[in-house]
Amino acid sequence: MSEEQDKQRNTRKKENNRLLTKAAIIGVVAGLLGGGIAYGGLSAANLNSSTSSSTASSSSSNTGETGSVTTSSSGTTKVNKSTTTSGTMTSAYKKVQNAVVSVLNYKYTSSSSSSSDIYSMFGYGDSDSSDSGSSSSKKSLTLYSEGSGVIYTTANGKGYIVTNNHVISGAAKVKVILASGQTIAAKVVGKDSTSDLAVLSIDSKYVTQTASFGDSSSLQSGQTVIAIGSPEGSEYASTVTQGIISSPSRTITYNSNQMTVIQTDAAINSGNSGGALVNSDGQVIGINSMKLSSSSSGDSVEGMGFAIPSNEVVTIVNQLVKKGKITRPQLGIKVAAIAELNSYYKKQLGISTSLKKGLYVASVTSGSAAASAGIKKGDVITAADGKTVNDVATLHSILYSHNVGDKVKITVNRNGKTMTFTVTLQASN
Repeated sequence: MSEEQDKQRNTRKKENNRLLTKAAIIGVVAGLLGGGIAYGGLSAANLNSSTSSSTASSSSSNTGETGSVTTSSSGTTKVNKSTTTSGTMTSAYKKVQNAVVSVLNYKYTSSSSSSSDIYSMFGYGDSDSSDSGSSSSKKSLTLYSEGSGVIYTTANGKGYIVTNNHVISGAAKVKVILASGQTIAAKVVGKDSTSDLAVLSIDSKYVTQTASFGDSSSLQSGQTVIAIGSPEGSEYASTVTQGIISSPSRTITYNSNQMTVIQTDAAINSGNSGGALVNSDGQVIGINSMKLSSSSSGDSVEGMGFAIPSNEVVTIVNQLVKKGKITRPQLGIKVAAIAELNSYYKKQLGISTSLKKGLYVASVTSGSAAASAGIKKGDVITAADGKTVNDVATLHSILYSHNVGDKVKITVNRNGKTMTFTVTLQASN
């Protein structure tokens, strides 16, 4: 063989190696972009790499330190039936799957029709009034929005479903789609805009599974969870997404009310509202409520979903079932947890660096229970009823254990001095 032929053969070999490497890289990049594309890219890489191997006429397996290589007769590849199909979160999902439903919100819409309308002539449609002339205004029930809900118990022939208040807000009629696909009517038992929770009821004969609540106070950042619901509507009912607890206790403002919620990076989208946030034991530890899709500056945000903690959910739904509404005692203040403030904000607010925990009083409503007792803006609440207060959830828990008109001792730090005030709780608006 001539020297020139050797050079040509080496050049072709280098070119083949370069193409093979490029195909493999395409496969990896495609894997980052999407499953469908990834499959094609990786197949190309495998195709290129297989051109240098020969077809074996018998089946054998060579085991190495990191795995095994299987060789078989052409066209005899089989599915391995021993493949594991269930993992920890699969088991958790099965404990809840039939308890999660889609919630449909129907509202009345008005439309004008004339006697020349062929459908009106034959009486079709959901009209609530009959034509009295050549034209009339009709009201019909129209599907306005969709969300999710969780069946959590049965009692007295009824199955009770917890969902978000905003899912059924303004509804003239509510229906639910069960995990089986059956659509049935539901009744609103009670709702509460402050907590954004509502309870529905259905005939218990339709209930095949109920979900149990876990202890949300024991949650830790990094803990694995799954979100179950109907993102973008019932077409995608029983969708499961997985993530972690980003923060077990995050204070946010919703409808001018402060809420302490669970932050998770499990995908939560429109329609997931009212669905279940589930731990690895298959317990509902939160009711998915909202997501942050963009920052105040307009930047796109991913992986910031929020759920109402199960401990608060249980307290609220029990009251809604008993009374149909929530009457809360309140102080009439807005606060911020010091532990969530960085050093810059602490300095701007004049908070002593020695204070590591507590609630900074950002504002006090004139004439409120707190104002009447002497609590002022700038105070740092450190205790209520003699119990240490480090976050809004704890303060709410203490207050909600009392009735309107009860007296509660609130301890604050004011300019380095500890002071205690006796507050007579007022009813929330």
